[in-house]
Amino acid sequence: MKKNILLLFFLASLQGYTQDVIFSQNFLVPETLNSSFTGAIRSTKVGAVFRSQWRNTAFKTNSNYAFFDTWFEGYKTGIGVSFLNQTESASTYTFNQMNLNYAMAFQISDAWYFRPNISAGFGMKNYGFQNLLLEDQINLNTSTVNTATLDPILLREQRNFFDFSSSILFNNEDSWIGLTIKHLNKPNISLTENGNVPLDVFWSVHTKYYLPFLENYRTWFSSKSKVYLLSNFMMQGKFNRLDIGGQYVFDDAFSFGITAAASPIKNDDNASLISSISTFASVRWQGFRFGYSYDFNTTALLNTGGIHEFSISYDFDINIRALERYKCVPFF
Repeated sequence: MKKNILLLFFLASLQGYTQDVIFSQNFLVPETLNSSFTGAIRSTKVGAVFRSQWRNTAFKTNSNYAFFDTWFEGYKTGIGVSFLNQTESASTYTFNQMNLNYAMAFQISDAWYFRPNISAGFGMKNYGFQNLLLEDQINLNTSTVNTATLDPILLREQRNFFDFSSSILFNNEDSWIGLTIKHLNKPNISLTENGNVPLDVFWSVHTKYYLPFLENYRTWFSSKSKVYLLSNFMMQGKFNRLDIGGQYVFDDAFSFGITAAASPIKNDDNASLISSISTFASVRWQGFRFGYSYDFNTTALLNTGGIHEFSISYDFDINIRALERYKCVPFF
């Protein structure tokens, strides 16, 4: 049975679908952040992230990301594939995209490496217009609903598009900094048959910087501990966000961290400085890594149920990679 949904409200709600999915565990699963991480650990790796947000509202949204990549040592090249899925319960909106990723590695100094990447994808947005009930479909005299409409706006239920992105990454043994630019071709995501609404370019500048202050303490605990500064500035259209925080790693086996999300370029004078707080933790067991994160909303919104994320990945060659770890990108 079709739901009675006001068209104006529905179209307004689609504004959020023009923004990219941002995963809270992008520092635990950096493939979601920068495709230059393709093959960056010089082995074969597979993983997935599962995100659930606004669970206590009618607009519950689930996002899933899965990836597989491998490394060709002779060519200093990484090749991988990734898949992104997003669904929204009230409108049955769905988004699916598959990307092919190609990255290379160049040693530019004794300590630093440069990793450029190109990525090509194919996306499908389904807006779920089968749930819309327009005014001229309702016959009050006969209490029936017609399946056809004379509405002049021809809405497309699904929009398919090609999508191209690029990224770069600089890393040494302890830190990295990267830049990602998505939707270079600004694909058309218009809802109308002959419309043209280009998807805004997504920019992200991100870094994970090792803080060496624990090296001043010659204890067993400090020798196995590392602390990192995390930051990620993102911009897409009018949207902008800065995530900043820290991460603690113990013996490359356990880590936890916290980041705060802020909007440094305010589009609304009434907007709060900090919109959410994200906490995350991760454990490593042999080649597996398991992660969990929870986001707290700090704004005046209703109880949305927060945002939960679960992740899992597996490194097939962890023992081989440990022999020459300095050539790999450091991330937990």
